[in-house]
Amino acid sequence: MNKTIFEALNWASSFLEDNGREGNAARLLLQHILQTNYSGLMMKMHDPITEQQHEQLERFLDAHSKGRPVQYITGVEEFYGRTFEVDESVLIPRPETEELIVGTMERMNTLFHKNDLTLVDIGTGSGAIAITMKKECPQLTVTATDLSAVALKTAQKNAANLQADITFLEGDLTAPIAQKKWDVVLSNPPYIALADLPTMSDIVVAHEPHSALFAEEEGLILYRKLAEQLPALMNKPGLIGLEIGYTQGQAVARYFQKHFPQAEVSVVKDINGKDRMVFCEISE
Repeated sequence: MNKTIFEALNWASSFLEDNGREGNAARLLLQHILQTNYSGLMMKMHDPITEQQHEQLERFLDAHSKGRPVQYITGVEEFYGRTFEVDESVLIPRPETEELIVGTMERMNTLFHKNDLTLVDIGTGSGAIAITMKKECPQLTVTATDLSAVALKTAQKNAANLQADITFLEGDLTAPIAQKKWDVVLSNPPYIALADLPTMSDIVVAHEPHSALFAEEEGLILYRKLAEQLPALMNKPGLIGLEIGYTQGQAVARYFQKHFPQAEVSVVKDINGKDRMVFCEISE
């Protein structure tokens, strides 16, 4: 075999497209095999690909053509400029969630008059939200919770890899954090309605953890419970930030306005113009 990287990439892209997948995934898989980034790959285009590398590429392509997400094949995903380990125990971090980080930091700057804030990320999964907040705002005291012990292991590994000092607690919603009050509460809970399952990508449904995707009451049950449970746990001033499904903005806002009648509750759109976040700002 005397294929160049360029020829292997073209072949791999065509293979994926012929199998109903996006050709661009071939580049990500090849970058992982060659342990390089996009610009590094471009510089290697005329280098030969070894037999061992080509065999690994074939294995990866076969797995992805059958529906396994690229990130679970490579074991990593980028989030807010950092590399997180991911596996089937956690959701793959999405770019939209980066906007929750940005919106939270903007509001923290205007709402609070101190730096030593306490923050909890409820349903942390890979740890992407909690770890990113700690790295971007090192003065924060950060706690992260999850119902899944396996997910917490993945999050702890990411925190160790990225040198983020975070307390991890296992349990459902506010149960592990009910002993104290908090300045900032963030959550990206499961919010997809069970009725939406048939319309979803097979890659997501077959591989990502259903407990982190789907929720009852048309995807709204966890927002309702958080709105009911958080009033007793928030400091004043306080900030709650939630990622939501794009059809859920008004319903989630109503829950929080009901239980935090004095707060400023806002629905915020993502970069694609879809409702994606709800913020509840509690003044002093």
